[in-house]
Amino acid sequence: MDTKRHYSLFDKLCLGLDQAVRALSDTPKTSGRPYPADKVAEERLSEEARKHAAGLMRINHAGEICAQALYHGQGIVSRTDAIQRKMQAAAIEEGDHLAWCKQRLDELGSHPTYLSPFWYAGSFCIGMTAGLIGDKWSLGFVAETERQVIKHLEGHLKMLPSEDKRSYKILAQMEADEAKHRDEAIAQGANELPRFIKKGMTLVSTVMVKTAYWL
Repeated sequence: MDTKRHYSLFDKLCLGLDQAVRALSDTPKTSGRPYPADKVAEERLSEEARKHAAGLMRINHAGEICAQALYHGQGIVSRTDAIQRKMQAAAIEEGDHLAWCKQRLDELGSHPTYLSPFWYAGSFCIGMTAGLIGDKWSLGFVAETERQVIKHLEGHLKMLPSEDKRSYKILAQMEADEAKHRDEAIAQGANELPRFIKKGMTLVSTVMVKTAYWL
């Protein structure tokens, strides 16, 4: 007897709503991995350095909101169980990142971007669109997203105040995780996205970065 439950589109949309509420209320599903900065001493930061570090961590928190939405959107419409499980697993790991970024923002006495609902809604729609086109293209979207995220993280690791070793440790772990997601997507047969789509993704990312730093 096949006891596996089959979810209707309505069921998946309800689950998607639950995932959205969790992401936007900073209570996402996580793997329970320890906070990377737990054993890193907090050094005294000047007010200018603290605000700069908080701005960078706010960008990364916004990026993780987008990642949650992308994976949730893709998972709802993925055509195979294997890809759906891949998206769900990746979303949980990205949930770790979201929780870490929020904890670091709290430590820095700052807040997430006020535009989180906007970025979640837009990214969720993009994720669903990518998923509807087909699993290989959906995986291609994951691979390209992770490439761009890694590039941002590399830049932020260089831009952080040298005293902020806690944020550095968090972003270094995130970078390693994103590289794993990229490599897994490629290994599963991701299609290379057309150049104009990559440029469009870069443009949207640039807008998010510039607004999230301040808002």
